[in-house]
Amino acid sequence: MLDADLAALYGVPTKRLNEAVRRNRARFPDDFMFRLSTDEAVSLRSQIATSKEAGSGGRRYIPFAFTEQGVAMLSSVLRSPRAIAINVEIMRVFVRIRRLHGEHVDLARRIDELEQRFDRRFKIVFDAIRLLQEPSTQERRPIGFGRR
Repeated sequence: MLDADLAALYGVPTKRLNEAVRRNRARFPDDFMFRLSTDEAVSLRSQIATSKEAGSGGRRYIPFAFTEQGVAMLSSVLRSPRAIAINVEIMRVFVRIRRLHGEHVDLARRIDELEQRFDRRFKIVFDAIRLLQEPSTQERRPIGFGRR
């Protein structure tokens, strides 16, 4: 999640959220939080229809993105009752997303199993189709009348 989105959820300005993170930098290793690349920030700006560039009312800094662990760590850094309540809800959402992802992985595995069974049953049909697609190796007599 982006710093601005989390700040809005926690009810604090983005600047204050980032200040709290900078004061507690040891709590946010690279796998908890990272800064977007310039290309990602430009792409993000075009996706959310923000027309302002930095220096003209837009963001001055490239945003931070927080992983699930980084979001969990924010509640200990911000320490407000709202931050704790929001953090609990965000963790629940992450759990639901993980569960849904697991269900999709299981569904993909089942589809693969069905395809394998389907291929075995119809191997004879597929082999016949392949034979029909191959060019014939027999010499054919020319069609029409021959010259004497």
